[in-house]
Amino acid sequence: MGIRDERKAATLQGIRSAALDILEEQGFDAVTVGRIAQRAGISERTFFRYVPSREAAMLPAERGLFEAVETCDIPDGTDGACILRLLLAAFRNMLMEEVQGNEFRRVSRLMVAEPRLLLVATRQEQELVAAVSDYLTGRGLLAAMPALLIGEMLATCWRVTWQCFGLAERSGESVDPADIFDGVAASLGTLAAQLAE
Repeated sequence: MGIRDERKAATLQGIRSAALDILEEQGFDAVTVGRIAQRAGISERTFFRYVPSREAAMLPAERGLFEAVETCDIPDGTDGACILRLLLAAFRNMLMEEVQGNEFRRVSRLMVAEPRLLLVATRQEQELVAAVSDYLTGRGLLAAMPALLIGEMLATCWRVTWQCFGLAERSGESVDPADIFDGVAASLGTLAAQLAE
């Protein structure tokens, strides 16, 4: 990573940390672009060069998830189940990147403690679902309904993993987020198979 990339990453991390600090200290309503920018030591204009909204500053992983979809190697002619497996693997990799970042535990605890943050995540997930569906249908990989279902399953796995991890953290349990993600994906597969019986 070059100096410019390091500065960009540091600025983005500063924005994210500032947003979470304000959320923890003063509550959801206090998290404004102006306060985030001031705390991060940047201008509001600079803030918008890095993130599109205060919500994206609090929960930036959603954008990275769609980038993971776009960069996933899905050959033409791949069936829906294989596409879902490939995208689940991409999401799991993204989760591991999030876990390695120092904000993962904070965000998961805040999602449990602050219901409005969970609503923000749900809105962002719906945007993700639409983007995944549009991407899969736009590439001609799937028809609209299976593409939409895959988007919904990916978003559900992501959300339930974060919620379960946050609840475990809150109760003092030591759990591996990757294990939770794998369990969520397996449970979803089991339930889907039971529906087909």
